[in-house]
Amino acid sequence: MRETFDLPHGRLRLPAFLPDGTQGVVRAVDAQDLHTVGVQAVQMNVFHLMQRPGSSTIQALGGLHRMTGWERPLFTDSGGFQVYSLIRQNPKNGTIGDKGASFRVEGHKYNFTPEKSIQLQMSYGSDVVICLDDCTHVDDSDDVQAASVRRTVAWARRCKDEFVRLTAEKKLDEAYRPKLVAVVQGGGSAALRRQCADQLLEIGFDGYGYGGWPLDAEGNLLTDMLAAVRDAIPAAFTVHALGVGHPDYVAACVRMGYELFDSTMPTRDARHGRLYSFTVDPKAGPLNSPFFRYVYVKDDKHIKANRPVSAFCDCPVCAHYSLGYLHHLFKINDSLYPRLATLHNLRFMMQLMDSLGSRD
Repeated sequence: MRETFDLPHGRLRLPAFLPDGTQGVVRAVDAQDLHTVGVQAVQMNVFHLMQRPGSSTIQALGGLHRMTGWERPLFTDSGGFQVYSLIRQNPKNGTIGDKGASFRVEGHKYNFTPEKSIQLQMSYGSDVVICLDDCTHVDDSDDVQAASVRRTVAWARRCKDEFVRLTAEKKLDEAYRPKLVAVVQGGGSAALRRQCADQLLEIGFDGYGYGGWPLDAEGNLLTDMLAAVRDAIPAAFTVHALGVGHPDYVAACVRMGYELFDSTMPTRDARHGRLYSFTVDPKAGPLNSPFFRYVYVKDDKHIKANRPVSAFCDCPVCAHYSLGYLHHLFKINDSLYPRLATLHNLRFMMQLMDSLGSRD
């Protein structure tokens, strides 16, 4: 496993978890809050950002870093998974073909190509640009998966061509250009995953990502497929477990050699009243499961709980507020609750990454 990943806006210590600020914000917190709990980088999504606030607005506001007040590394996802989800849920929303995707959202029509995805991400000032991929469901047929691999590789080649063109046009040297990451598809077929990885490696990218939803129909981690992708990529390259955010699954993927993670899960859980608490000191001894538990803040047993959410947490919330007070804020639906809860869960994830990194 690599120890660091150098990017235009700073060096990441690996492994690293990136909270998703999908629409230009990590909900309920600002850039200074993220700094406070030790977040190194955030991930945003071009599919949502090109709709709201829109590309011209982002550029008018100085790009994503200046617009959001975030000075550290920033990843942008290509939008491939969102396009797939939109059209899969209702084929009337659009089509996916070899040229790209065409779809409608709220009455507006979009033509989304590999080149367009790269152009938008680079115009936003992203540190890590992710290639547009043709996402599938793990249970789709072999024919569908094979077609996805073919299209994903073809789109990745077009993404790289456009990336190289724009890098030269902007006269960005190696130290100041963003990194380009390709996504490995192949569904539930280890052979197709290997084929996709091999073909992407021939093209050459700065890093690689596990593509497709990482869970099966029962919500279990697709460990065989994740391991197959990690094994297919040489150790010199950083590999991103896209969409993995459950603490147990993050730990399992780190043991496989994955170094980057992103998910909305910890922040969404926080807002909905599910807080994370270590059952052991993350700074002492190996993190064997179960190393954490959920604290459901709305439970009445917490009404008079005059203690922090977690005895092993060093976040500002646990330092200054009781679990009983968080219960009160949640019950009265005060806007302070989601901020404090989000800070806590994000700090948990940062402590988790530090602990897993120290045991690599």
